[in-house]
Amino acid sequence: MIPMQPGASNDSQKFITRTRFWYALIVVACAIFVIRLFYLQVIKYDFYRKTALAGQFKEYEVPAERGRIKAHDGNNVVPIVLNEKKYTLFADPKYIKNQEDTAEQIQKIIGGNTQDYISKMSQDTRYAILQKKLSKEQAEQIDELEIKGIGTREEVYRTYPQGELAAQVLGFVNDEGSGSYGIEEYLNDRLQGEPGQLKAITDASGVPLVSNKDNIIEDAVAGDDIILTLDISMQKQLEEILKAGLERARSQSGSALIMDTNTGAIKAMANLPTYNPAEFYKVEDANVFINAAVGTPLEVGSTMKPLTAAAALNNGSVQKDSSYYDPSKFVVDNETISNIEEDGGPGTKNVADILQLSLNTGASWLLMQMGGGQINEQARKTWYDYMTNHYGFGKKTNIEQGYEGEGYIPSPVDGYGLNIQYANTAFGQGMTATPLQMGAALSSVINGGTYYRPRLVDAYINGQGEEQTVAPEVVRSDVVSPGVSQTMIELMEYTARKNRYTNMRPGYVIGGKTGTAQITRPEGGYYEDKYNGTFIGFVGGDKPQYTIVVLVREPKIPGYAGSQAAAPIFSNVVNMLIDSLAVTPKTT
Repeated sequence: MIPMQPGASNDSQKFITRTRFWYALIVVACAIFVIRLFYLQVIKYDFYRKTALAGQFKEYEVPAERGRIKAHDGNNVVPIVLNEKKYTLFADPKYIKNQEDTAEQIQKIIGGNTQDYISKMSQDTRYAILQKKLSKEQAEQIDELEIKGIGTREEVYRTYPQGELAAQVLGFVNDEGSGSYGIEEYLNDRLQGEPGQLKAITDASGVPLVSNKDNIIEDAVAGDDIILTLDISMQKQLEEILKAGLERARSQSGSALIMDTNTGAIKAMANLPTYNPAEFYKVEDANVFINAAVGTPLEVGSTMKPLTAAAALNNGSVQKDSSYYDPSKFVVDNETISNIEEDGGPGTKNVADILQLSLNTGASWLLMQMGGGQINEQARKTWYDYMTNHYGFGKKTNIEQGYEGEGYIPSPVDGYGLNIQYANTAFGQGMTATPLQMGAALSSVINGGTYYRPRLVDAYINGQGEEQTVAPEVVRSDVVSPGVSQTMIELMEYTARKNRYTNMRPGYVIGGKTGTAQITRPEGGYYEDKYNGTFIGFVGGDKPQYTIVVLVREPKIPGYAGSQAAAPIFSNVVNMLIDSLAVTPKTT
């Protein structure tokens, strides 16, 4: 046996000790790692999870479905404004390797110009829109190509199945998703509903992971459906009649409306020129968007005379059979008020003559009677009260339209020139009103004396199908007395019959008044050769049922604009309403 050296035993012992030390160190390190891991993944799990998600946890607004707009079609209610799903084609140029090949593949599916697509894919952006409003089939074909950097996104667009029908009444939805003009703007809050909220974890590129269990969704609330007072058949026919009438009168623009005399409901409202709300971006002149029957005040001419007569009768200043000597001229504030040649010359005239002969001097005489025989502060204040408080001029009617004009009524306060100003307003000059304001005022005079707020909405329907009916709204119930109302019906019927404005069909009450108004110059004064033609009237059976207002701007035919351009349109509207059985004939 060879004896062990003392040094060898020490080396072995040191080796064992070092081994045990490193083993212990590894065990301790592993233990620390396990404990730390336990601490992080169990004890501090929620804290670090929330911290990690903070950068990925984002909120997204979920747009609500916009409410539909409907109208009457006989006994049915049908949609005239709908929502349609379309698709937007977009590109992330960073990931597109072959622009030409990509553009060619896209062009084969959706058409268009490949160079346009290449140009858009060359933009310095991560999101380039290549095309909008693709069909579902086109979007699916694009997706099937599986081209990296090319994608489609679903979007909802407003559609107008009736095309240009009632375009200015409806308005449109702009690129930001908000209503512009018309019903779409005025009732935007009700139509657009309430957006929902999508709180989503996103992937590295910021795309929400909708299927992730941590998504929290707050449902969007759909906008209300709206049922309009419009009758589709009446609307179509009114637009056709207006178009034909403007062509006959060689006029570029005009408006017409049909109002329920006894409720204020608008049954039809037309404006020309017009546009397609689905293609609003093609319109070059933004004035085309305005509902001129509501938003564009103008001097109304002699259509004001029935309202002046009604005020004087109701005020007790004159009676139906009152008469006076008409000199054919009046001088007020050193200005001369005269009549047209067909006034019959100087002589004794009565209230019926004032309307039938359209006497400017007669309208001024009516104003004088409100002042005890002269145009003074009493006359001005009385007439001002009727124009503003009884007839609603100079203020908005608050009809459901995005843009409404107020019109202008001069102040009655004393000052030089006010008397001639007010004499002029008595026959529709020196003041302005919209066709809608004229229709509402006339309705209040011939329906017994009740001013109803003009309206375009019959009902609202919420997402649960609950219907909220809109009742006629009485603004004033004493515009004129029932007796004066009946007198005005008779006077306007007499005027229409004597002047042969329309075929006075047996069994119906028809009345009206023309107006020919000079067009004002931008710098002041009037054009000598430019006029607007207007007409206000009614049709009914036992009582007036529909109020009709017509405006023809700058007709180019000979004769007075009111009688030659506007009156024929009124006549055709009356015949349309009677022939379509919309008017109930007299019972006796």
